[in-house]
Amino acid sequence: MVAKPMGQQETTPARPLTVLASGVSWDGVRGSERALTEALSRFTDVLWVDPPVSPATPQRYRRFGAAGPSWRPRLCVEMPGITRLTPVVLPGLTRPVVRATTWPLVRAQARWALRRMARTPDVVIASSFDDILRGWPARTATVLYGTDDWVAGAALMGQSAARLLREEQRAVRRADLVLAVTPELAARWRALGTEPALLPNGCDPAAYLAVDTVEPAPLPDGFPTPVAGVVGQLNDRLDADLLAAVADTGMGLLLVGPCDSGRWDDLIRRPNVHHVGAVPFTDLPRWLARMDVGLTPYTDTAFNRASFPLKTLEYLAAGRPVVGSDLPATRGLAQESADVFAVAGPADFAARVRAVADIPSTSGTVRRRKAVAGRHSWAARATRLTQLVDLATGSHLANVTDFAATNGASESMHTAESRKGQATTPRRTG
Repeated sequence: MVAKPMGQQETTPARPLTVLASGVSWDGVRGSERALTEALSRFTDVLWVDPPVSPATPQRYRRFGAAGPSWRPRLCVEMPGITRLTPVVLPGLTRPVVRATTWPLVRAQARWALRRMARTPDVVIASSFDDILRGWPARTATVLYGTDDWVAGAALMGQSAARLLREEQRAVRRADLVLAVTPELAARWRALGTEPALLPNGCDPAAYLAVDTVEPAPLPDGFPTPVAGVVGQLNDRLDADLLAAVADTGMGLLLVGPCDSGRWDDLIRRPNVHHVGAVPFTDLPRWLARMDVGLTPYTDTAFNRASFPLKTLEYLAAGRPVVGSDLPATRGLAQESADVFAVAGPADFAARVRAVADIPSTSGTVRRRKAVAGRHSWAARATRLTQLVDLATGSHLANVTDFAATNGASESMHTAESRKGQATTPRRTG
C-alpha cells in the first residue's frame, strides 16, 4: 500500500490512539512490532514512530523514499488507522554527546505529529529502552514492550551492555505496564521490582492459507527430497552446526532469508543446500510449500533462551511440523503441540529432522498444526494487549469481546501456566 501524505488522512477521533515507538523501520523486516501494530489497528489508531534518522544517514538506510538528506520529519498514512512518523535528529545520533539530544528531539517530533493529528495518546509503547516514555500526560499509559532480552543480546547487536543495563532500569521504572515475550524475560524484569505481563509473539494464520494451493517456488533440477527449511536471517543467532548436520543426512536444505556474514558460505555451497536470500513476505507461501519440515535452529545462549521465535509459529500456520533447538519457548510449544520437537545436539537434531520429514502429512495433521497457530495469532495478542492497557472502554469493549471470542484469543496452557499468580503493573492514576 502506498503511503498517503498527512493531508489525506482520515481520522476517527472516537477511537483510542496508541503511539508505538519501534526499534525497526516500518519498511524493514516485518517482525513482531509491525505485526502487532497491524493487529492493534482493529481497536485503536496507531502513530508508528520509526527509529530516527539524520541528514547523514545513507539513503539505503533511510527507507522512506526521500529524494535526499532532509532536516524535516516525515508524517504519512501507511494504512487505515496507522500513521507513520520518521523523526530526524542530529548526525552522529548514537555518539555519547549527540545521543543526549536524540530522544528529546524524537519526543518533540512525536508531539508535533500529534498536534497535526489533533490527538492526545491514550497509550505510548516503547519497543526498546530508548528514552521515549517520559513527558506524556498523566492520562497516558506508558508500556515497555520487551520482544527480546536486549541486555543479553548486546554483543550480538554491537551495543554496550553496561549502557543497556542502565537504560533497562530506567525504562522499567517509567513504564506503567511491562510486557515480556517469555517467562524468562519476565523473570529478569521481575528482579528489577516490576511485575511483567506475558505477551508472547504471534503469527498471522491468514497469510499462510495459500501454502497448499499456490504454485511452489522453483528449486534446482535434481534437488533432493524430503526438504527441511529455514525462513529468516542467517546470522549468529542460528546454530550452524545443527544445519550442517541436517545437510549431512543428504536431504534437501532450503534457506530463505538474507545472510549477514561469510560463516555460512561452506554450507551454502553444498549441492543439497539451496539459499534464495531475502524474499517478499507475500512470496513466503511459495517457499514454505517446498518444505516438509520447518527448522528453528537457535544457538543455546541467554539471548535466545529469553526469545520466542516467530518462525516456529509461522511453520505451524503453514501446516508444517517443526524441529527446533531445545530452548524454553520451543519446549513450551512442544508441550502444546504434537508437531513441535525440541532437540539438543547436532546428531539428534538431524536424526529427528529426517524422521519427521519422512512422515507424510495428512489433512488432519495439517489442520491440527494450523489450529495451534490460530491460538497464537497476532489478533489474539492484540486483544490481550488492548485489555491490559484498558484501551477498550464503553462501545469499544463489546468489539474487543466479540473479536476475542471469534479469533482464538485464549492463551496456550504453557502461557497461562507461566502466568499463574502474576499481576500486571497498575496504571498511573494521576
